[in-house]
Amino acid sequence: MDLNDVRLNFNKDSLFLLNLFVAFIMFGIALDLKKADFLNLLKNPKPAFAGIFSQFIILPLLTLAILYTLNPHPGLALGMILVAVCPGGNMSNFFSLLAGSNLALSIGLTAFSSTVSVFTTPLGFFFWGSLYPPSQTYLRSIALNPSEMFVSILFILITPLLLGIVFSYFFPRVSNKLKKPIRYFSLALLVVFIIGALAANLKYFLSYIHILFGLVFLMNAAGLFGGYFFAKILKLPIADRRTIAIETGIQNSGLGLALVFGFFDGLGSMALICAWWGIWHLISGWSLATYWNYQAKKANQTI
Repeated sequence: MDLNDVRLNFNKDSLFLLNLFVAFIMFGIALDLKKADFLNLLKNPKPAFAGIFSQFIILPLLTLAILYTLNPHPGLALGMILVAVCPGGNMSNFFSLLAGSNLALSIGLTAFSSTVSVFTTPLGFFFWGSLYPPSQTYLRSIALNPSEMFVSILFILITPLLLGIVFSYFFPRVSNKLKKPIRYFSLALLVVFIIGALAANLKYFLSYIHILFGLVFLMNAAGLFGGYFFAKILKLPIADRRTIAIETGIQNSGLGLALVFGFFDGLGSMALICAWWGIWHLISGWSLATYWNYQAKKANQTI
């Protein structure tokens, strides 16, 4: 069976739940945001520029390099491009904290990428997709209007983000008590949802895992290490390098999955990439952050 013919076991109720989970995650992120998080990017322009450039330019470029090298199925390629242009995932802040990196920079970059994603995700998807010929041909057949994706992201990401900021402003004490439970509960719900979606489509997942694993592994590794070495070239402190690596390699694949089922008729090739990314980046992010945490503790013991 051609990957484009794969249609996952997913209905309108499932899409509604997925959108709800992603919106809930964004609401939880907003409860943790402060004006200082945005001002921090302005006060420290060099690491802020490095993080923004790495996520919006380097990750898509590295993704294109992988596509040109391996020439995967066009649907898989589109799924990878979609993930590359999604904003940073909310777990990047937790991984930055665990890694002993610059948490303020991490929160600021996540907030910025999520806020501007209403423009950058649809425009970036069509721009980078047009640079890969197999995807370019497929994009023309889809004939999707970027403004439609703009409206969807506005409701899935931006609206709950603004609601969370307003709630945090008027109810600061309640927000402080709720922000951590909401963050971890919403993430757990999303992970369970993705695992459930994979389980419901196990035959497809098992049939293509050998392809999915390699592509997602390479792209995720390229984002993590590409972000780190770009920051190293700019001679940023090691804490900033780790933050930028994590912000580049941890993407909001939940949004990607929602867009696949909302605009691409649940195209199996794209959905499988987004779903597997949602699992894998948690494994890789936790592993790398734990390793850096171990390194930091070891260094402190030798001082």
